[in-house]
Amino acid sequence: MSTAAKQFHEEEAIGKTYDFQVARRLLRYLRPYIRPLSVALLLTFMVNLLGILPPKFTQYAIDWHILPRKYAGVGLLVGLYIGVQFLRLVFSYFQSVMLNTVGQYVMFDMRRELYDKLQHQEVAYYDRNPVGRIMTRLTSDVDSLNELFTAGITDLLGDLVMIVAIISVMLWMDVRLTLVTLLTVPMLWAATTWFRKGARKGYDMVRTRIARINAFLQEHFAGAQTVQIFNAETKSLRKFQEINADYRSANIDTIFYYAVFFPLVDFIGAVGIALIIWYGGYRVMSNTPSHTVLTLGALVAFIQYSGFLFQPIRDISDKYNVLQAAVVASHRIFRTLDLPIAITSPEKPLKSGRVTGHIEFENVWFAYKDDDWVLKDVSFKVEPGQSIALVGHTGSGKTTITNLLMRFYDVQRGRILLDGVDLREWDLKSLRENFAVVLQDIFLFSGTVAGNIRLGRADISDERVRWAAGEVRAEPFIMRLKNGYEAEVKERGAGLSVGQKQLISFARALAFDPAILILDEATSSIDTETEQLIQQAIERVMRSRTSIVVAHRLSTIQRAEQIIVLHHGEIREQGSHQELLAIRGLYWRLYKLQYADGSRAESRTLQEGDESNIRPADQLQFSE
Repeated sequence: MSTAAKQFHEEEAIGKTYDFQVARRLLRYLRPYIRPLSVALLLTFMVNLLGILPPKFTQYAIDWHILPRKYAGVGLLVGLYIGVQFLRLVFSYFQSVMLNTVGQYVMFDMRRELYDKLQHQEVAYYDRNPVGRIMTRLTSDVDSLNELFTAGITDLLGDLVMIVAIISVMLWMDVRLTLVTLLTVPMLWAATTWFRKGARKGYDMVRTRIARINAFLQEHFAGAQTVQIFNAETKSLRKFQEINADYRSANIDTIFYYAVFFPLVDFIGAVGIALIIWYGGYRVMSNTPSHTVLTLGALVAFIQYSGFLFQPIRDISDKYNVLQAAVVASHRIFRTLDLPIAITSPEKPLKSGRVTGHIEFENVWFAYKDDDWVLKDVSFKVEPGQSIALVGHTGSGKTTITNLLMRFYDVQRGRILLDGVDLREWDLKSLRENFAVVLQDIFLFSGTVAGNIRLGRADISDERVRWAAGEVRAEPFIMRLKNGYEAEVKERGAGLSVGQKQLISFARALAFDPAILILDEATSSIDTETEQLIQQAIERVMRSRTSIVVAHRLSTIQRAEQIIVLHHGEIREQGSHQELLAIRGLYWRLYKLQYADGSRAESRTLQEGDESNIRPADQLQFSE
């Protein structure tokens, strides 16, 4: 089964059963706000209890004033009626404000907890899960819970109180007429059961398909340029139409149950009123000593109470949609919160603080999945302050080595030592503070230029930001921007050239003053002139740091003190640039391939292992 199919079935499986454990966990988020929630709940009860008074006012008006034609006292009843409705309005206002405020605070707490959990997940988690699917957890799933907190719980309890109060009043007024009214309850129960099962199934499908739409949109909007370059818009649209059609069908299936259920409830309510008129009317017209007296006002009040009785029952059924959304969302959210974090610091770390930069790989085996080994028995050492280069064909394991070194993943066999201590025994935050990475795919955040260099570190002063930018020759172009270092940076650095974004990335690395510097194809996107501007600064910063360069341009590789040649996850050759050329092995063949279409003189130079005639602008690039 494909990964997408597995994710689809996982989404469908969530929320198939109710359990009180979910309810208990949800209450934990409400506990800090129990006081305003209690007040809101009390106001809800008051609103609903006041709602049962108007039919009694109607009864008294008919029996005491209208039928006897006694006008005195009607004004008092009208005043009481309006006063009760005004109180309900005031109570409803404060209840709504308090409930929605509590809901917003709960959403804030839950989103914060989710975000904190997700940002500490290992990189492998993001390899397995589409970004759109993750975003659904933080947005629509949390919003579903907000509806539960702000409307579902209190309204549900209020409706239950309303039902109990109305039935109690009706029984108090006339037991037999109440029993006749309740003859429709079995019909209502059957309709509600049918609706509940159908709507739940439909809603599961709706939530599943909206998650798929979010994942699709995120992926294709992020890759919009690629889609346009390869004229894949039509194919992309067809795929979206399929997913969108599935979502439409799921919603239509759900609409069917709503379209049938609510008119059916209205019909059942009408049958109940008809029974009241039929039996109650007979009782009013047959007021004899053998019958319990039922007044016309009481009959009218009963008709009103019957309508009030079916309204909360209808509302409860409608709230089932909110409840169902909350249950499904809760399962997904708690499933995310319960995910174990695979890469964590040990309880008692053996090492923390700044490193000297001594790195050692000891018989390392690593696979992203099962036994599909990306690295096979890899062993090498890097001395403090030494610079090494990793070269090899695509998929040889170069970037994997740097990922393992920063412990984005853990090795399956062997171990990696930093300053003589296994990475798994290091404090994770302290470990990663020793690294700075400059990647080929530069990521800039929305904000300012200075903010992207500082990246939230309060201890990096403005002076250090300017120094770092000056060292990599980024300051001239920054000062040409409107507002200079405070110039706005849009999402992913839109509006800046690739070279400018790369320079900012270099400035960020220098500002953090790492003990170990990793350059992963870092200058492959920079033109020759820009590379020459920053090369001297790179050499200065590498001089006092352990540096790992993933095979990029010749000018950096040939200066590395040690070059490691990887092939299919194994180390095939190791040595300096000249040593590797001299042995005429894999590195020599890769090097020669770069100049296969060059001049005969250059080819002869390469075959002789002499690099004196090679121009600094020439490139050697073996992509990962």
